[in-house]
Amino acid sequence: MSSSRREFLATIGGAAFGMACGRTVSSSANAPVRRLDRIGVQLYTLRDLAAKDLAGTLAQVAQIGYKEVEFAGYQGKTAREVRAMLDANRLTAPSAHIGLDIIEKNTAQVFDDARIVGHEYITVPFLMPDQRRTLDDFRRIATRLNVVGRAANEAGLKVAYHNHDFELKPIDGMMPLEVMMAATDPSLVSFEMDVYWVTNAGSSPTDWLDRHGDRITMLHLKDSGPAPEHQIRDVGAGTVDFAGILARARNVSHFFVEHDRPTDAIASIRASYNYLAALNIPTTA
Repeated sequence: MSSSRREFLATIGGAAFGMACGRTVSSSANAPVRRLDRIGVQLYTLRDLAAKDLAGTLAQVAQIGYKEVEFAGYQGKTAREVRAMLDANRLTAPSAHIGLDIIEKNTAQVFDDARIVGHEYITVPFLMPDQRRTLDDFRRIATRLNVVGRAANEAGLKVAYHNHDFELKPIDGMMPLEVMMAATDPSLVSFEMDVYWVTNAGSSPTDWLDRHGDRITMLHLKDSGPAPEHQIRDVGAGTVDFAGILARARNVSHFFVEHDRPTDAIASIRASYNYLAALNIPTTA
């Protein structure tokens, strides 16, 4: 992960599957498959454009066909201004990435803004290196997530945690992400799995969905080039098995395209959208 990405994240603050994959179609072999009806995009992908013109960027996102966005900062706009932009483009924003420290220090404001914009989830996006050296560090983070998760639930909101690769690198023979899942209350904290970072860490997104699918309610969809470089690619332009992953995502209600370093952000999210919108997803896996 680039230092600019770390710095940015440090400062920014089933039935579900059936709802998101509503169209049943038939494959060439007449086997039933599904297509994603509601595709979202993480606006970090479009950060440079959004910083200059958030309203115009959201209009381009909607024109491509996206129905949802996930925020990574409001670009200096108020929550009401953001909500008006979303409404004007018939977009919703089920989630926003906000740092755990910011949630804890500004709880009332974060929650008020989230309700105005229309967020369902407040998602913790990243941990700084000094927060994650040991398994006990991850357990302490889990305890903090439980606290803000309880407060969020009382405010009609939910808390989620977004992984990178470091949570999938064993410490003392244990996987930090599994330690976090075990130490968080399922009724208070869910997880947003980034399929690229899982792949980058040498793990399997489908395996995580098979074993922990009840905890994973959102996905970040971005593709990976071959090992060992694992360059981020547009969805469908790499090695990730998206059909297999989405077939197992039965508890997932939101799917966000992301590319950390696109050469052309609009071309990137258009290519990813076109691939996902046409993707045949098996109804059984």
